Amino acid sequence: MKFAIIKERKNPPDKRVVLPPEACKSLLKTFPEMEIKIESSEGRTFTDYEYTKKGLEITNDVNDCDVMLGVKEVPIDALIANKKYFFFSHTIKKQPYNRDLLLAILDKNIELYDHEVITNKKEIRVVAFGRYAGIVGAYNGIRTYGLKTKSFILPKAVNLIDQKDLIAELQNITLPNIKIVLTGKGRVSNGAKEMLDGMHIKEVSVDEYLSQDFNESVYTQIDVLDYNKRKDGKVIDMYDFFNNPTEYVGDFMRFARVSDVYIACHFYGTGAPYIYTRNDAKSQDFKIKVVADISCDIDGPVASTIRSSTIANPIYGYHPIDEKEVDYLNDGAIAVMAVDNLPNELPKDASIGFSESFIEYVIPAFFNNDQDGVLERARMTQNGKLTKRFSYLQDYVDGKE
Repeated sequence: MKFAIIKERKNPPDKRVVLPPEACKSLLKTFPEMEIKIESSEGRTFTDYEYTKKGLEITNDVNDCDVMLGVKEVPIDALIANKKYFFFSHTIKKQPYNRDLLLAILDKNIELYDHEVITNKKEIRVVAFGRYAGIVGAYNGIRTYGLKTKSFILPKAVNLIDQKDLIAELQNITLPNIKIVLTGKGRVSNGAKEMLDGMHIKEVSVDEYLSQDFNESVYTQIDVLDYNKRKDGKVIDMYDFFNNPTEYVGDFMRFARVSDVYIACHFYGTGAPYIYTRNDAKSQDFKIKVVADISCDIDGPVASTIRSSTIANPIYGYHPIDEKEVDYLNDGAIAVMAVDNLPNELPKDASIGFSESFIEYVIPAFFNNDQDGVLERARMTQNGKLTKRFSYLQDYVDGKE
């Protein structure tokens, strides 16, 4: 079976890759029946030469390959009919801007496997860049605080080599006795936690965070039941929250009253309360001045995130009273960092981490008759139709939603 590492063509360009050179070399030893071609690319974090050094073929023509491995959406005019494609399609939530892409995939009889829906038997995602989003997002959040308060200047993460470099830069600064609240307990949040721990910022419990003052910077990592509460006052468990989100109201303001920086790494589910609303942000009790929104849901649960930002221009200001974008240095502004492709700032680290999971869970499925159902669960389209698992997208495809 022939695999192709395809060129990333979406603009702005993405430097990440599914399989780095060393990973390709290792796979070819493990699976002698496997072939890998590398579509030539001038923008990839691993150069064509780094692949050729490992004995891999560089080409401008991958039409003879069976499986196309990419990261971001493939432009419609670059799709090759009757192939298998892996990439983040951004269609599973019925995103209107990619409906035409899904239509083209069906029309061209392409089997689409979205990285976002690659799961194990327990339906847990196994392939993701989330940890690196957390790592870069936390760094960017601290960098934003320095720029907002004019207390220190850190270089952009994209200009550094790896996570070690990021931590080294953070260890060169001194934070005042600020409080940082971190939402989420998944791989994204834990990536952010790695950075705060790397800075030797003290972690404290929720009770300590809310009730005590400190003479050093501290952070707390909170989960859904810390910032949501049932309307009837009952305390059950997080599964009740996930199953019955409309029975809950937000309780984040108790953190907003005492926090200087908010790092948002949560997953937001349909029907769940907003973390804070525009009215919340207007309150005199709302003390947060920097928001690093790694989750980046636009006009959603984090009211100050009114748009995504870019690696080139990562920070903007949100004026809570006027509910509009302003210069982030404005005295009344919340400084917002909402870059939506954070792992692309550490493309080498992110690619290596992603490939380790892809090699463990996905590649073997092509050679063991998909014994664990990994491919079956992730296959969105087949024979020009949506698969049963993704039939909920039919109205989206038909233009009825």
